[in-house]
Amino acid sequence: MRSTSSTNRKPRAAKTAAAVLAAALALAVTGCGGSDDKKDDTGATGGKDSGSTLTLPKLNGQSLEVAAVWSGAEQDNFKKVLAEFEKRTGAKVSFVPAQDPIINFLGSKVAGGQPPDIAMLPQPGAIKQAVDKKWAKPLGAEAKAELAKNYSQGWQDIGKVDGEQYGVYYKAANKSLIWYNAKVFENAGATEPKTWDELLTTAQTVYDSGVTPFSVGGAEGWTLTDWFENVYLSQAGPEKYDQLAKHEIKWTDPSVKDALTTLAQVWGKKDYVAGGAKGALQVDFPASVTQTFTGGDQPKAAMVYEGDFAQVNIQTAKAKVGTDAKVFPFPKVGDTAPVVSGGDAAVILKDSKAAQALATFLASPDAATIQAKLGGYLSPNKSVDVSSYPNPVQQKIAKALIDSGDDFRFDMSDQAPQAFGGTPGKGEWKALQDFLTDPKNIAGTQAKLEADAAAAYGN
Repeated sequence: MRSTSSTNRKPRAAKTAAAVLAAALALAVTGCGGSDDKKDDTGATGGKDSGSTLTLPKLNGQSLEVAAVWSGAEQDNFKKVLAEFEKRTGAKVSFVPAQDPIINFLGSKVAGGQPPDIAMLPQPGAIKQAVDKKWAKPLGAEAKAELAKNYSQGWQDIGKVDGEQYGVYYKAANKSLIWYNAKVFENAGATEPKTWDELLTTAQTVYDSGVTPFSVGGAEGWTLTDWFENVYLSQAGPEKYDQLAKHEIKWTDPSVKDALTTLAQVWGKKDYVAGGAKGALQVDFPASVTQTFTGGDQPKAAMVYEGDFAQVNIQTAKAKVGTDAKVFPFPKVGDTAPVVSGGDAAVILKDSKAAQALATFLASPDAATIQAKLGGYLSPNKSVDVSSYPNPVQQKIAKALIDSGDDFRFDMSDQAPQAFGGTPGKGEWKALQDFLTDPKNIAGTQAKLEADAAAAYGN
């Protein structure tokens, strides 16, 4: 969903990662609740320390600001990572809460002469925009060396613009997961599906037991783009996915029609979505998760699609991952089992010794291990010991991501110009929200998507 110049990366097929993920989850989802291991001084549970090998400069008296859209537990956990950097260097680091779209937020900060030192950018397209606007500063030798040591080439490359390294992908996401209420499945006699047709059968089994099959967080359009991307990647295949991501084919292409038709089998099925389509548009992502795991034997829904980060919200619902809440890979629609990933990259906006040191720290296993232990987080850093993650489900998901190497596809909407793929109430987010309420309007949805994409990509 961004122009071809946004990245030099050309991902390879996703089949290997899908096979690893399916096998890993099959091993992980039985009888593995949250860990009760001894807490360390970060407040994290489980796992062993990777061991500190990173030498950081003394930065006494220096101050930094880091901006990100993270809130709640995600923000709190990241602040623990920043606190460790402060402890090691003597610098003071302030977290600046940002609003979506973060590029607009940063634009106002830059215009006022007060940009943060580092921004956590959630889209490769946003990195390119920051470079094009001459806000972003290249990473120094130390940060690039840490990246080369700890990251696969694919994760390095998506942080590059025109061959220059600007981003450190500190946080990743496996966005090809469906979480389910284990008690509801047990009561209904439902089983984990491996194909789309089996998913529809499972949904009907759950519905017949008296529980609505799906919870959808339609108030936030990005959740809907993630649904589309998994269906499209699996049904149309990796090559078409890459072409649509770059707008080398139009959204009026028959492959898009096929994917929307498939989505309508869930979104358009009467009583398959909690609250109906209009109700789903009032449900944000956190609520879409928590309402799946509260309410005892009669939650508002049995299943919710989203990435590994849903675990934070599952914990908010007082449910245990691996016992109350289980997970299966997004089912195959076509020949390809989808593995869609996303992530957040640290990008320097004010170059300094302290900013470069923090970027280097965020590229290290030292930083990622702290947040891994706290849960609800996934790192693309291959040097993080998987035992650092707090439960067997998350350990297996992390291992699957690392073992996949470069065999994944990055979130399509995150590759797009932000006007199309990353702005509330506009572009793809709005078109798919409208489609959720009117899933028969496939041709109209395609036409709207294409018009908005053409305007955003400039072609």
